[in-house]
Amino acid sequence: MNFVREIHLARRLLARDYRAGELALITFAIIVAVASVTTVGFFTGRVKQALDQQANRLLGADIVIADSRPLGPELEQGATRLGLTVISVMRFPSMAIRGDRSILSEVKAVAPGYPLRGELRITDRLFAPDRQAEGIPEPGEVWVDERLYTSLDLGGGGGITLGKRDFKVSAIITQEPGVEMGFLSGAPRVLLNAGDLAATGLIQPGSRVRYRLNVAGSGDAVEQYREWARARLQPGQRLEGIRDARPELRSALERAERFLNLAALTSVLLAAVAIALATRRYLQRHLDGCAVMRCLGARQSLITRLYVMHFTMLGLLAAVVGVAIGAAAQLALARWLGEVVAVKLPLAGVLPAVQGLLVGLLLLLGFALPPLLGLARVPALRVLRRELGVPQGSGALGYLVGAGVIAGMILWQAQELRFGFTVLGWLILAMAAAAALGWLLLRALGTLRSRGISWRFGVASLQRRTFGTILQIVALGLGIMALLTLTLVHTDLLNTWRTGLPPDAPNRFLINLQRDQVAPIRDFFAGHGLPSPEIFPMVRGRLVRIGERSVAAEDFADDRARRLVTREFNLSWAPRMRADNRIVAGRFWPENTARVEQFSVERGLAEALGIRMGDVLTFDVAGTPVAATVTSLRSVEWDSFNVNFFVLAPPGLLDAHPATHVTSFHLAPGRIELLNSLVRTFPNIVLIDIAQMLAQVQRMIDHAARAVQFVFLFTLVAGLAVLYAAVASTQDERVYQATLLRTLGASRAQIHRAHLAEFVLIGAVAGIVAAAGATGLAYFVANRFLHMPYAPDPAVWLIGVGGSALGVAVAGWLGTRRVLAVPPLGVLRALG
Repeated sequence: MNFVREIHLARRLLARDYRAGELALITFAIIVAVASVTTVGFFTGRVKQALDQQANRLLGADIVIADSRPLGPELEQGATRLGLTVISVMRFPSMAIRGDRSILSEVKAVAPGYPLRGELRITDRLFAPDRQAEGIPEPGEVWVDERLYTSLDLGGGGGITLGKRDFKVSAIITQEPGVEMGFLSGAPRVLLNAGDLAATGLIQPGSRVRYRLNVAGSGDAVEQYREWARARLQPGQRLEGIRDARPELRSALERAERFLNLAALTSVLLAAVAIALATRRYLQRHLDGCAVMRCLGARQSLITRLYVMHFTMLGLLAAVVGVAIGAAAQLALARWLGEVVAVKLPLAGVLPAVQGLLVGLLLLLGFALPPLLGLARVPALRVLRRELGVPQGSGALGYLVGAGVIAGMILWQAQELRFGFTVLGWLILAMAAAAALGWLLLRALGTLRSRGISWRFGVASLQRRTFGTILQIVALGLGIMALLTLTLVHTDLLNTWRTGLPPDAPNRFLINLQRDQVAPIRDFFAGHGLPSPEIFPMVRGRLVRIGERSVAAEDFADDRARRLVTREFNLSWAPRMRADNRIVAGRFWPENTARVEQFSVERGLAEALGIRMGDVLTFDVAGTPVAATVTSLRSVEWDSFNVNFFVLAPPGLLDAHPATHVTSFHLAPGRIELLNSLVRTFPNIVLIDIAQMLAQVQRMIDHAARAVQFVFLFTLVAGLAVLYAAVASTQDERVYQATLLRTLGASRAQIHRAHLAEFVLIGAVAGIVAAAGATGLAYFVANRFLHMPYAPDPAVWLIGVGGSALGVAVAGWLGTRRVLAVPPLGVLRALG
């Protein structure tokens, strides 16, 4: 038989199975799988782009390239060739002078079009309602921030002098993207039209100028430019996006991605379970047909080829339908998201559609086809002896192949090997536990047969199908575990994430406090009815040695590591650990410790610089080397917006060095006048207002949380497919069993109760496995990958066991009602 005829025959087999309804369950499972994965792919891709774009508003661009020397024209030309928008920005320190008063300020010279991302907001009066700026300062004018406006007492009018040029102060800046990253950097700011820069005479050879190239455009072009520019960066040049900037913003974005990946992983798992269960039924229903084909002379190789073609056609058709449904569904959800959170999502790319097609084919060919290939080895003798089934070994091998496929897909979807292997490990443990509990259940139930005829029928049915029962328990256990993780558990995690940034989170920072101002600052807050803020000492030091090796930027390949070692660190000391810090290695020093030569290092910094427990770090603090041993590593909740430090020491190590102090506090919107009084009372302090940034980060968290909840709707559909497949996979056996029982005189009520006993037992065991697995998986995901605390909820067990037993019982009862509608005579004639 030639290849064309084989394709024609495979198509006819596909059409016959479709008309007979044989493929309904498998097709439904594939469509749900592909629709779920495609929707997740489309939607999460768009949400990630939207979150990145929203976050980039804080940076002022999609990408920023910075250097202390003028940037070569090739970097700007490369961006222009890709259709990107480019603006050059210069930043430098300068004295802002008004009469006999002066203050060191940071001047930013910008060109028309600034900013490329985000909003520049200004006001005409201090603390008055602001508005979005329409452009940049006119020639001869400057805009200043609140700190400079207050420090130079510009409320009475007038202007300032920068270098050789006098300028009129025409507005006060209330919100500006692209402010230097890090809470503890930056001076009072002045925004200057780049056209006025030459007249000031401030830029001379040797001037401390920071040149920045701001780039923005479409996502693909930006990523292409990022890779192109990264390969051409010169020593000292720095390329950063929002993920390379503020640690609290990077933390929020990474958590959002991990939540979305968790939802995608659940969709993949549920799809695989549904297809595996659907395949089991199809396999049983086609044993007779393959036996007849063997009797008519069909070789095993021919049957194998026919089923490969058959299922490849089925997979392609169902996957195309699934992609179409996924594309339509994500459009509807995107519109809903836009209405709810007022975020304009970017257009979706074609990659999720391609991934959806591959997912459908991989799940089908990897999880369904290997067991079905055993049909080619069905003995011809089955035509006479109906008890003969699939040859031994084919089913086990098929499920091993399917398990390998699903493992590879989980690792691919996780986008992080450690995360993927953790999920896989819990799945394997859950499968082993489900199989063991199922086997023990069947053994234990053998001693309880005296309890009612319906109970005995139900238990006997489970024991006759030992392998099938265990398979159902394993499949349902995995499916319900995934659903529990994303219903009860994901709600707890999202609530923890949201409450991690409470309404009273710090929104103002004070730096440059002197030692003798610590007590007066506390008295000032107490006098205005505010809680006294916690004030932290701080010294600045440059890391010069890790162990025996000197530290240099060229020793590190990672951009972030190079930036870290070229800057000065803010070092502090504390007798006890903060509540938003958690020890991940080693041990934090006890209070009143006698050993002061210790450092506690933030985990991310340690990973970036290769710092390990026991390493001796040496810092240059104002020309004096300070060395101590790393005795602990900490994880820090940067998105709490509390004052935190990369490196901490116990009291006694850094106390003798010149130090300033820093604190943070929350100021309600109705008490904004307190800031004027604070700055006038302590004119040397630097007040940093992060209220706008705090609100934007909170909105990003809310958007990400809603996105996960929207994506979860499709995992619910996949979960329903698992329940339907679990019930339908034993439908034919139940028809045959019910026919025999009715022939022997059993009533409909007795058969219904027997089925109910089966499903309650299966659901309860699956629920126990699911609750245990969901609790453990959520704990590991929260602590190891989301870096969040998680307290197990007893409701997980109650709803997991009770809800699973009830849900499976209801689904089973609904699915088996038609079993009793089949006339017994018709079944007996078919068997004869």
